[in-house]
Amino acid sequence: MTVEDVENVLKAIEKSFNIGRVDRHHYINYKAIVLLGAFTEQRPLATIARLTVEQFEEAVKMRKPVIEILPWQDKIRMQHYCPLHPQVVEAMLPVLDGRDDDKLVFEQLSFREWLKYINIRLLHGGAHIVNGDLRKFCEQQSDILQWDQSNKNYILTHSVRGADWSFCKSPRAEPVYDIYMQYWAPVSFES
Repeated sequence: MTVEDVENVLKAIEKSFNIGRVDRHHYINYKAIVLLGAFTEQRPLATIARLTVEQFEEAVKMRKPVIEILPWQDKIRMQHYCPLHPQVVEAMLPVLDGRDDDKLVFEQLSFREWLKYINIRLLHGGAHIVNGDLRKFCEQQSDILQWDQSNKNYILTHSVRGADWSFCKSPRAEPVYDIYMQYWAPVSFES
């Protein structure tokens, strides 16, 4: 999964909106799902589908925006901070407009079905793009960026079991954001 593949998904969302296959609500929602997934590798159903309007409203007001992922919103039940890239913040603002705080933000199952219907193919290998491919993009891009392993593992909740993480490490929101942005700030997508 490459930057171009992510951009192809964003272009397909734009095209579906322009020809009337998706309404404005789904258009802005799907774009935000793609950007959040590509920039943060959060799990589509275990995490992204469970995030609330209130969590994002709090995050986008911050100078260094992070979402606090609650234990029930994470596959391994680990509470952690997830930084929001500026492009994600920009995409989230229209999604949040006028919504009740306690509502779930994303139309995750609808997006999954839309992806099946549209049938976008990966540029390398030709496989049909599915929701989980955004996680693969972030993982692959993190290798290219040489993203700090500790910061990456914490945000993605990969390899964070054991005494070191349970008793010694307790990252704070601002340093998590700062380290993340050292690597991800130059990355952006065109749609």
